[in-house]
Parts: sequence; C-alpha cells; structure tokens
Amino acid sequence: MMDAAEPTDDGTLSAPRDEVDRIVEAWQRERADMDPLPLHIFSRVSRLARHLDLTRRRAFVENRVEAWEFDVLSALRRAGRPYELTPGRLIAETLVSSGTMTNRIDRMVAHGLVVRSTDATDRRVVKVRLTEEGRARVDATMSQLLESEHELLAGLPEEETARLTASLRALLIPFED
Repeated sequence: MMDAAEPTDDGTLSAPRDEVDRIVEAWQRERADMDPLPLHIFSRVSRLARHLDLTRRRAFVENRVEAWEFDVLSALRRAGRPYELTPGRLIAETLVSSGTMTNRIDRMVAHGLVVRSTDATDRRVVKVRLTEEGRARVDATMSQLLESEHELLAGLPEEETARLTASLRALLIPFED
C-alpha cells in the first residue's frame, strides 16, 4: 500500500512511498553493506508485471481466450491479411518449442480459432490462418487490454511515458540480441 505524500521541512510535498521503498529500507537496515539500487527498479518492474498480468487475465477470461492463445492469435493478426503464418514463424514470434506450437495449433483448430492449410505453390509448406472467430476474439481482447493499460498510464505525463519507454527498451534490448 502506498503512503500519501507528506510535507517536508521546506513545505513541499515528498514523493509518495510504495511497498518497494519499505523493502529497500529494510534491506538497507539489515545489510548496509549492499547497494539496493536494482531493487528500486526491478522490484517495481516485477510488481507492475504482476498487476499487468492480473489485468490481462481479466481481458482473456472475458473474451474466452487463454494467454497462450492470445500470443498466437496476436501474431497472426499482426501479420496482416490474410492473417496467416507458418508454424515456424509462429514459433519465432511466441518463443515456444516446435512440439508446444504443434499442440497449441491443434487445440486452436479444435476451438475454431485457426485453420491449417497448405501453401498453394508448395504443398509441403503448412500455413496457420486466423478464422473470423479468432479474429473477433483477438480484436476484442486487444481493445480491452489497451483500454485497461491506457488507464494504468493515465497518471504519467507524456514526457515521463516517453522516458519510461526509452529506459525499458534500453534494458530489454540486450536480452533480445
């Protein structure tokens, strides 16, 4: 729980404190020999990820989509018309193994979210294509997610959002190389 901002000696308001501030203070008290700087950042990222996960789960449940289904449906939707990709491309987009992707595609075909077809020019190439039902669900889920996530960012000024975007990108890029 966040503490309210309190007046400082010079009459200005101090920044509100969150649970991470209390955790860092406790570590500083118990282990003054350690630099807790990473806790200030990564504990907040971790806590935000948990809040985002809960928000996303609500959108998934309300739109009858599993999180893993959303990953595949999103990759297909982002591909543009005719909303199809090879299983290999889906593996690259969703970072799962070949066996996992085969299982996911099988389940999504059974749910009517995607269909398999062979390439018109090379029958050895299999394509996975979004169905109308799959497209309707991914579009509804994405709309709900973006609405909820815009609400989460509403308290940040535009320049803070831009700085945060740049900082998070800089942290993430080394993992994606």
